[in-house]
Amino acid sequence: MSSQLFSPYRLRGLELPNRVVVSPMAQYSATAAGHATAWHHMHYGNLAVSGAGLLIFEAIAVEAAGRVSARCLGLWTDAQAESLRPVLEFCRQHGGAKLGVQLAHSGRKGSVQRPWEGQNSIGPDEEGWQVVSSCAEAYPGRATPHALSLAEMQALKAGYVAAARRADAIGFDLIELHAAHGYLLNCFLTPLANRRNDAYGGDLAGRMRYPLEVFAAIRAAWPAHKPLGVRISATDWKEGGWTGADSVAFAQALKAAGCDYVGASSGGVAADQQIVLGPGYQVPYAAQVQREAGMPAMAVGMINEPEHAEAIVRNGEAEMVALGRGMTWNPRWAWHAADALGAKAAFPPQYARSHSSMRYGDPAKPR
Repeated sequence: MSSQLFSPYRLRGLELPNRVVVSPMAQYSATAAGHATAWHHMHYGNLAVSGAGLLIFEAIAVEAAGRVSARCLGLWTDAQAESLRPVLEFCRQHGGAKLGVQLAHSGRKGSVQRPWEGQNSIGPDEEGWQVVSSCAEAYPGRATPHALSLAEMQALKAGYVAAARRADAIGFDLIELHAAHGYLLNCFLTPLANRRNDAYGGDLAGRMRYPLEVFAAIRAAWPAHKPLGVRISATDWKEGGWTGADSVAFAQALKAAGCDYVGASSGGVAADQQIVLGPGYQVPYAAQVQREAGMPAMAVGMINEPEHAEAIVRNGEAEMVALGRGMTWNPRWAWHAADALGAKAAFPPQYARSHSSMRYGDPAKPR
């Protein structure tokens, strides 16, 4: 039986060679101006030759106040975009993966140190900034955010659009809009972080309004043949928070607006969340979105075994399977998975003799 995980998948005009996705992973390694560095060249070049069908670059901020740390990548200037161009060119020349980018705004969880420095809040005297959110309610242990005004929300929406146009100009194939993990758009969606009393708060329709407006604005500016997906937190893992049913409703609204897939992650908005961890612990939410909303889903979260990933796609729980930490731990995961499943994945010719079929070279030739 042929592998479903390693079968092609089409999103609009983009055909992925397989359903394995490298999930966006923050690197905190940009310059102070938000430009890409040699680290990004190495990191993404390495993952582009991993055999995955799609490589999604890390969350890239659409404005300076949208970074998580002062060393996060940005796409709010043309110079930042140009710093990424040679990285994409290298990935295309040597890798087999299609290239996506996650557009993001950190919201109330921004202006912090890098993880290996403690991830504590930093102020303007330490390269920090005033954080913003849906309302003036802080994430526990972090600075109090400024509640965005209607005018500021419109300006920020324009920033998302400008970043999307830059992403297109340098050749990204796909955009994933970040609306998860307690960052800005997620803080509009969840009742745990949205206390607004205007049209952008209150019931589910009000809380979805701004993320849907941002999505629609990007979709209108992003080329029609290029896919646009959304990463969500499918549950807050906390009583009174966002639920799987809310995710279905949001996915249905996104589908009507032209969304091509939903990546079903979870959590991040509440410090006291009660997550039940285990292999594939978020897969049921992807399956729910795909089944009940008719929206192609991307499954993420502790999917480590090839057979498990294969079963997710074969059973119709998701159309794509994304690995993050698992891929940095084992950047050749897709090669090994293809081997285990009797399939083929892209392999750079420079490494061909390390493939299981060629490991000992051609016996007809002298060593």
